[in-house]
Amino acid sequence: MKTQSTPSALTPKPLAASPQVKEILSKEKQRVTAVRIAYLIGATAILIYSARISDIDLLELLEGGGTMAEYTARYFPPDFSDWRFYLADIIETVAMGIWGTLLAAIVAAPLAVLASENLCPQIIVQPVRRLMDTMRAINEVVFALIFVVAVGLGPFAGVLALFVHTTGTLGKLFSEAIENIEVGPIEGVRASGASKLQEILFGVLPQVMPLWISFTLYRFEANVRSASVLGIVGAGGIGVSLYQSFRSFKYPKVCAILIILIVAVSLLDVLSAKLRRQVM
Repeated sequence: MKTQSTPSALTPKPLAASPQVKEILSKEKQRVTAVRIAYLIGATAILIYSARISDIDLLELLEGGGTMAEYTARYFPPDFSDWRFYLADIIETVAMGIWGTLLAAIVAAPLAVLASENLCPQIIVQPVRRLMDTMRAINEVVFALIFVVAVGLGPFAGVLALFVHTTGTLGKLFSEAIENIEVGPIEGVRASGASKLQEILFGVLPQVMPLWISFTLYRFEANVRSASVLGIVGAGGIGVSLYQSFRSFKYPKVCAILIILIVAVSLLDVLSAKLRRQVM
């Protein structure tokens, strides 16, 4: 009579690790643990040092809370007597954000391709990345001061300032999206005998376009907020009225402008969120 083999008899037994392998694994685990502890100590030291040179003092903040509350009370009740004028300024600010973001997205797209390591050689990638770093590192207010001298006071200088700074930011985000794409569609397009431009148009863009649109909408929201500050240097928008009210100590008018700005940004956030859900 034949005996049936049990499943346990057919299951291979795990091989026991040799003492040398165990020792190597133990040393590797200790090394990883030591590296993590070193990173934690280094991060803690950086935080402590940053707090010291930044003069972070929560006790001083608590002591000044009463003075801050007294100052804030001067802003209320808000004065909406010039709301029509403020509404026109808000529309101008949004228009600045639209054009600054649109121009930046148009220019950032080819720059992102040239800055992607999986599409271009390092001799092209590195100079383009440094150019985008320069655009991104300089604040919009500095660019606004430069363009005010070039084109005069008004919203056009603000549009140009937003355009240059946002180009560096979107170019960085766009290039990172390209470097994380799947290579399969590109290889498929390449196998059909397509040119480099066709690889980008039909293999790269369909994969990154939803992310690009999402990034652009996020930057549009940020640019509307930034445009509200550019008026301080004469670059148009609601910032002009805000700065004038501050200088005249008309705090209720400042409060009204801030409330209108908050409402406008909130509405833009809701609209852009709906657009992102449709795209993604």
